[in-house]
Amino acid sequence: MSSEKNNFNNDNELKKENENINKPDETVEEHTINYSAVSGSKEYIYGHSEDNEPKVVKVEDRIKEPKMEYTVNEDVKSKPKRRGGRFLSTVALVLVVSLVSGAAGGFVTSYYYRNNSNNNINNVNNANKQNIAINLNNDAYFAAAVNEKAKDTVVGITTTTVQAYNSFWGGRQEQDVQSIGSGVIVDPDGLILTNSHVIGDGQAKNIIVSLIDGTTEQAQVLWYDSALDLAVIKINRAGLSSAELGDSDTLMVGEPVVAIGNPMSLDLNGTLTTGVVSGLNRSITVENVTIKPLIQTDASINPGNSGGPLFNAQGKVIGINTAKMSTAEGLGFSIPINVAIPVLKQISDSGSVDKIYLGIMVANVDEYQNLYNKNFETKYGLVITKIDENGSIYNSELILYDVIVKINEEKIENINDLKRILYKFKNNDKITITYIRDGKEKNTEVILRVKPLDI
Repeated sequence: MSSEKNNFNNDNELKKENENINKPDETVEEHTINYSAVSGSKEYIYGHSEDNEPKVVKVEDRIKEPKMEYTVNEDVKSKPKRRGGRFLSTVALVLVVSLVSGAAGGFVTSYYYRNNSNNNINNVNNANKQNIAINLNNDAYFAAAVNEKAKDTVVGITTTTVQAYNSFWGGRQEQDVQSIGSGVIVDPDGLILTNSHVIGDGQAKNIIVSLIDGTTEQAQVLWYDSALDLAVIKINRAGLSSAELGDSDTLMVGEPVVAIGNPMSLDLNGTLTTGVVSGLNRSITVENVTIKPLIQTDASINPGNSGGPLFNAQGKVIGINTAKMSTAEGLGFSIPINVAIPVLKQISDSGSVDKIYLGIMVANVDEYQNLYNKNFETKYGLVITKIDENGSIYNSELILYDVIVKINEEKIENINDLKRILYKFKNNDKITITYIRDGKEKNTEVILRVKPLDI
């Protein structure tokens, strides 16, 4: 195998003005939310009451989400068991997230990973992959070829999290609980992509990665974002087989896909399931956080598969598996790989991810209009409610109560859209912001800056 490395192609979190006007956009009505996680000795169920029968709602329809109530039944033991996990769907059926929580504190570290990545962004050099030829004319065996090409790149991730519970005798107690998920090696020097919920959104105190050869390594968190449900971790190994990254923007509904991961336990590591791309640009909402765009697939995604790769028929990663629907078979969701590529490239270039600081507080335009009886003459966007003099926006043409609707022609419907888009840019990059003022659409250029250290 060669030892070349991947060259990846392709604000602080904005504060709310108040909880009522700054909720993420919702695209479906949610009737039941079930998070199933096999952890300790018992299954964890988080849910809210179901008042209505599920009904299908179009993606473009906006329906207010019912209040969610959570119940947690915990029987925590120190002996490791398995755990599953998280997220919902934009169709109004019920989601069971194949969340496999757990994770070690992650924040954007200044870990210097590599500083030589000057190739064209679209020229992905995927090193250390097996030289397996995949014959698309042989439908019966393409999945076997994908498995031979990619199986060494899929890892198991075991996390230890501190869980608090109320003792029978009174008082708050804590005990370690272990959970299991999946990940994919994206660079031969030990860079691994997974879900944020797999590493506990930064709350796990220990992360162990299990490799295909049976060895294990301690992992360090380089970056995570719960709004995107993505995380990047690093192990101290070199010369690993790394997955080839595809282009999720070119996917078509109906093309075949393969999911590989560790459903339910590491005893089932490397489990392969097949299916097709069932839909594109889906969204799911969990805990008032909308995740989009997502790939919908009928390839089986079970608890433990979270964080594992979704491959196309050429054995290239086109998604990171994150969730499934609870009341229907064959409805799973994956995060497109092109969402992660800008982050991977920044880590590859500098060892860290720039946190662009716009320096504004915003509210969803529909919520703001309803609360304050104002008409901004736009059906979507973010209303600027406060501007910080230390932010990128301060010296631009934007003023209070302008409504941001696009950045570089990409539509901004909610705060998570804004966050996702900003990961594509670095310090001193110039962007074009489209906004609405007095019912008229205007454009202005803004030079981006990272958040100052002293604020």
